[in-house]
Amino acid sequence: MSTDASPKGVLLKADPIANVFRDEIKAALSASPKPPKLVGILSTSAAPSKFYAEFTKKQCDALGVEFVLRKTGAATGEGGEGEGVEEAIIEANEDDSVDGIMVYYPIFGVQQDHYLQQVVSPFKDVEGLHFKFHYNLYHNIRFLDPKSLLSSVPPTAPPAPAVEDQPPEGTVKSILPCTPLAIVKSLEDIGVYNKLLPYGDRAYGKTITVINRSEVVGRPLAALLANDGARVFSVDIDSIQEYTKRPREGNDPARRYHPRHVVHPSTLTLQECLALSDVVVSAVPSASYKVKTEWLKDGCVCVNVSADKNFEADVREKASLYLPTIGKVTIMMLLRNLLRLRQYRETLKTTS
Repeated sequence: MSTDASPKGVLLKADPIANVFRDEIKAALSASPKPPKLVGILSTSAAPSKFYAEFTKKQCDALGVEFVLRKTGAATGEGGEGEGVEEAIIEANEDDSVDGIMVYYPIFGVQQDHYLQQVVSPFKDVEGLHFKFHYNLYHNIRFLDPKSLLSSVPPTAPPAPAVEDQPPEGTVKSILPCTPLAIVKSLEDIGVYNKLLPYGDRAYGKTITVINRSEVVGRPLAALLANDGARVFSVDIDSIQEYTKRPREGNDPARRYHPRHVVHPSTLTLQECLALSDVVVSAVPSASYKVKTEWLKDGCVCVNVSADKNFEADVREKASLYLPTIGKVTIMMLLRNLLRLRQYRETLKTTS
């Protein structure tokens, strides 16, 4: 019998978090006369993309969402990687029966994939990767008028920060990227966010390290957390940056914090960041990368986003909560976005 009385942190499953949103989606679908239609476009032979496509279909089928998988190029076994993918996106854009489009990346590489993300209509972009949505995310613009998506020009004067979670009349919530949103919702669910604080400031008092500054997960996640009041260390292979919306100097109450996050270079090391961090999120796509348990702050929350486990096996010796995967929550965020995009198009038709 072991004499070690030291407690281990809790191993969290994503299912209970995802189920809250699954119930919300079910209720919305039951009130809809016709299920929404999601088109997945698979143009690569990569195993993770194929798995994600199958997982998406399984979740859609379970909820009654129509899912159509269109394979092009290498996914058909007869073409090259990415062959025909742009044509498939354009076809889905023009098909009025399609409510959302999901493209399984990576395909060509960062730059060409970024181009394809802009080809997807913002009215059908369930992943929230269009520049209009990224602009809103980085500028902390939480609501939009669907008509604004018809313009290619960003707003010159961003609206005042949102003071509550409900969109003002004539607006809807802006679409956010699925994985960063899933992480935020998971942190809300497990109590990292303080619900007693005002909306838009509920992560105040928390220090969070996000490892990997990719444009799909790491950077938008750091911005979302900082816009919610957290002090965020964004760690990449060659630098560490600090995201915060609170100015460092001055006592003017009117300048207590900026309307959106600002970014500064940090002189701290990763070890020093981790020692300060209440939450650590790692999204490094490498089986060999591991966050050292000994560097973690006692009682922190650890979230693994990568398909590979980025934390050492003994992570719960230091972490109070460890969430090893968030895939099921991510799919729920994708389906929430799908329903919201349908709302965009219906609102646009009504106002037109």
